[in-house]
Amino acid sequence: SVAVDAEAEFSKVEAIPGGVKSAIEAILAVAEAPVSVRELSAALIVNERAVEHALDQLYREYNGEESGYGEDENRVAPEPRGFQLRNIAGGWKLYARDDFAPWVARFVTRSKSATLSKPAYETLAVIAYQQPVTRARVASIRGVNADAAIRQLLQRQLIREAGREAGSGATLYETTELLLAKLGLNSLEELPALAPFLPDDTEAAVLAEGND
Repeated sequence: SVAVDAEAEFSKVEAIPGGVKSAIEAILAVAEAPVSVRELSAALIVNERAVEHALDQLYREYNGEESGYGEDENRVAPEPRGFQLRNIAGGWKLYARDDFAPWVARFVTRSKSATLSKPAYETLAVIAYQQPVTRARVASIRGVNADAAIRQLLQRQLIREAGREAGSGATLYETTELLLAKLGLNSLEELPALAPFLPDDTEAAVLAEGND
């Protein structure tokens, strides 16, 4: 009986000001990973069509577009918001709008909030482009021990174990879907070409050797 009453109470999300659309915003505001339409539908106890309709409205509103769902035609079109809704890695997630990237980056670099260490960033880059890759291979490319950096990346769930290397039995590492979500990518194929960022032919040769 208690469970039934609780279910009935949650099913009234449409009756709350803002309804499904605002409820989706609330969920996306706290979600660390992209949330699928099915997950939103299950959480809000509404059908997937209602979720898709609300997502479309939010997408248009955030981009400063008319939603096209019966608003007053004389109303002034809204301006783009500071954030945007993106369909990434099989779900929806809120991101800071690209137009404001310089100011967001300035805030992030000046913020005291915990960020990845420089060695962790370098290690993550090696794994992203060489995966699946062993700890020893990462260390050989960077020229220093990678144990601490790999532990940090595992704790942040940006990488994971991906089996064992044939012959040596060493643990292999690969990036996770969470990294794709944070980068705003759908797949690893969307990573930028690496060559323009390498300082010389020697380092390029070292990285290329890992793909042989």
